[in-house]
Amino acid sequence: MRKTERTAARIFALLTVCAVAAMLTAHFSEASAAVYRQGSSGQTVRTIQQKLKNWGYYDGEVDGIFGSATTAAVKYFQRSNGLTADGIVGPATLKALGMQSGSGSSGATAGRDNDLYLLARMISAEARGEPYTGQVAVGAVILNRVDHPSFPNTVAGVIYQPGAFSALYDGQYDQPIADSARRAAQDALNGWDPTGGAIYYYNPAKTTNSWIWSRPVIATIGNHVFAK
Repeated sequence: MRKTERTAARIFALLTVCAVAAMLTAHFSEASAAVYRQGSSGQTVRTIQQKLKNWGYYDGEVDGIFGSATTAAVKYFQRSNGLTADGIVGPATLKALGMQSGSGSSGATAGRDNDLYLLARMISAEARGEPYTGQVAVGAVILNRVDHPSFPNTVAGVIYQPGAFSALYDGQYDQPIADSARRAAQDALNGWDPTGGAIYYYNPAKTTNSWIWSRPVIATIGNHVFAK
């Protein structure tokens, strides 16, 4: 083989390697920022459907096929939670669903990050303006529910349980997250429970639910009463 032919062959081989590397990079980048939309299928879609069904957004079959009914349910969920209602489950919607949205972290780390985000968002919505201990207490109630057999066993499941929190429906959940709420969420996740095990809280000046008054009171922090 002539020298020029050998050089050309090396250049061709190098270009081929670069092209393959570029394809692999694109593939893994896409995988790390997974997006699910109409036409997608698989176990992740099934999980999305099940979560939406558990929380009252979806009444179709949990079959792992992202069809028009799933798209409509995703839009309903997105509208209810201050997200762009495009029917596409990207990183922001996955995060709101309490699901891991990328491959850059371990499952446990990503799950804790999602819990922190959801918890901070709900604390900010429900207890913005309350004393800091009261903000931690609201986060503790949510975590206590996760551990209680009468409630869903995930932070996302507790927060999005239909009718559980008025902040989901009055616009407060869509407001920016207060910095104090982020710190309070972290303290609650680290185990601080100022309530002593409460699974309910309410503002006696605002509640119209007569049943909640029957629950045994554990503590009063700020404007909230905490009960079992």
